[in-house]
Amino acid sequence: MTTTAQETTPLRRTAAPAPARDADIRRHELAAFLRSRRERITPEEVGLPRGTRRRTPGLRREEVAQLSAVGVTWYTWLEQARDIQVSVQVLDALARTLRLDGSERAHLFQLAEAVDPTPAASCTGVTPALYDVLRALEPLPACIQNSRYDILAYNRTYARLMGDLDAVPAEDRNCMILVYTNPEWRRSMVHLEESRRLMAAKLRASMAGHLAEPAWKMLVKRLTAESPEFRENWERYEVVEQRNRTKQFRNPYVGLLTLDHTDLFLNPGSGARLVTYVPADDDSRERLARLYDLARAEAANS
Repeated sequence: MTTTAQETTPLRRTAAPAPARDADIRRHELAAFLRSRRERITPEEVGLPRGTRRRTPGLRREEVAQLSAVGVTWYTWLEQARDIQVSVQVLDALARTLRLDGSERAHLFQLAEAVDPTPAASCTGVTPALYDVLRALEPLPACIQNSRYDILAYNRTYARLMGDLDAVPAEDRNCMILVYTNPEWRRSMVHLEESRRLMAAKLRASMAGHLAEPAWKMLVKRLTAESPEFRENWERYEVVEQRNRTKQFRNPYVGLLTLDHTDLFLNPGSGARLVTYVPADDDSRERLARLYDLARAEAANS
């Protein structure tokens, strides 16, 4: 039987499926959000010259692309709401370039229908009881980390052990990132180069079971891009197991601290562990007590 043009017309006018419309709305909302965040950041904030012929408020598209290590054409398409794939690694880079806070970062990943793999998005496994344990251990510095060195929770003394951890964005609270890129943490480590090399070797050993996971790849990619020292240590291909040791810190508030570091594993499968620091001498014990009093006073006044 022959089909007429009139019979096919209703098929051509059929509305697009709802998921397609939803995806289109999300892309346009994501594009508008990125533009708004880009336009609020001045070139000076990211170390770029303003120049005399700048018409765009805030950053240009090519500047965001350069700072995020993505192609200019690709980023332009993203702001034009083109139908392109966006990886979690790129979203993470854009969030850092655009200086998104926690709520804005969560909004970005939600619009892109992606799961944020950083510890800022979720502290899975840290129960209220574990928070009570961290508080009960004070004045001893203590925190909960996973095998990727993400700091999932910490007490007040740990927050002031190597500067001001509360001032660090949640997505940057990772010991590898801090010891390789944070000036306060680098100054506080008495045996910095030895600690960096050992931590890189521990990370490589732990990563063997997580090679395909985005969060692990994102961490290594970021460290490789931001730290020549990490690149050098990473390329050694050294591996070591977790072990307890004595560490020394130049604390900016109370001076030299000599502490015995201990890992208590909470979930060997995920690598979650309670990290504690116990004073190795009387001077360190007295200084830790002063550090705790300082941290407690700051918390009371905040």
